Amino acid sequence: MSTVILKPGRDKPVRQRHPWIFSGAVAHIQGDPADGDVVEVRDAQGEFLARGMLNRRSQIVVRLLTWDAEEVIDAAFWRRRLERALAARAPLQADLSTSAYRLVNAESDGLPGLIVDRYGRYLVVQFLTLGITRWQNELVDALNDLAAPAGLYQRSDVEVLEKEGLTPALGRLAGAEPPDLVEIRENGFRFLVDVKRGQKTGFYLDQRENRRALHRMLETMPGAEVLDAFAYTGAFGVYAAAASAARIAQIEASAEALNLARRHLQMNPPAASQPPRALATEFIAGDVFAELRRFRAESRRFDAIILDPPKFAHSAGQLPRATRGYKDINWLAFQLLRPGGLLFTFSCSGLVTPDLFQKIVFGAALDAGRDAQIIGRLSQGPDHPVLLSFPEAEYLKGLVCRAW
Repeated sequence: MSTVILKPGRDKPVRQRHPWIFSGAVAHIQGDPADGDVVEVRDAQGEFLARGMLNRRSQIVVRLLTWDAEEVIDAAFWRRRLERALAARAPLQADLSTSAYRLVNAESDGLPGLIVDRYGRYLVVQFLTLGITRWQNELVDALNDLAAPAGLYQRSDVEVLEKEGLTPALGRLAGAEPPDLVEIRENGFRFLVDVKRGQKTGFYLDQRENRRALHRMLETMPGAEVLDAFAYTGAFGVYAAAASAARIAQIEASAEALNLARRHLQMNPPAASQPPRALATEFIAGDVFAELRRFRAESRRFDAIILDPPKFAHSAGQLPRATRGYKDINWLAFQLLRPGGLLFTFSCSGLVTPDLFQKIVFGAALDAGRDAQIIGRLSQGPDHPVLLSFPEAEYLKGLVCRAW
């Protein structure tokens, strides 16, 4: 096996079990490995540190797999890691009210570059690193055996592939082709998911617990007027309607996504135990920044606003612009809230730390002339775990603010 030798003093992160080695930490490579091969990693004195997958085309030149010198990277290794990941989701598997969740969360499950999401009887898989694509057949076989899905569908179509020297790959991997829309359940609600073309792998699974938190809070505010910005297919709106909101406005750039948002409200009528109610709905296909300004000009006000924008910062160079974008939408939202209203605001940009995000929201409230309290902090669900040695996995952060 070829060996990656680190520069003096660059071994500390590896010893602390961070799963990435950047190119600047590498002194030289012994042997003639191909990119994608498994290599050993040793410190400047030649002491064994770990074993991982090499890719000199990426800034992350090695993605580490094991710190055990005796552990062999073979088909049995991948199966053990998958077994561990699936066992951690056993409570979700046993929950009949939910049929969609993440089964494998890449580095945080010891499987760098592998994402597996369950949507009912189907699995949607992303192979996002060169090294993990080398083991695609073994991983597909193990997933078929362990999870017994009706079919596996590949959605390796994200920007990070270019950094790995890979090209997008989509299509059926095994079993049956999923339908154009897969019906799922989430906390008892019904949704339709486009696993072939939808955002991420089709649905924002990481927001499941946050949607439930919204529902709990809005239950104490019957008759609320709710604004869901960046609504996608309207999942937050369904939870708001179930909490007896009186009016829900949803803004989304995609008219096709809004069509699903309409269907989702129809698919989830009020429970028989709830009193009859009239629900007014607005579905606005447009730019969120422009629509929020229009609402302000019209003196519109809301009791609760959800801001769940797409990733604004894909690189460090985009961070200043992303910061301005987050501040702008939060500034507008604070101006649209009634006194005592709630703002559920999120950032999924990993480069925006929780501390920075709080400062952005604070600045937005200050500029809007509003006093605000943080009454809740939100993150991704437990099926999107964060490895303690890999804080970068905590990409989703959210605040629940009450404005006065």
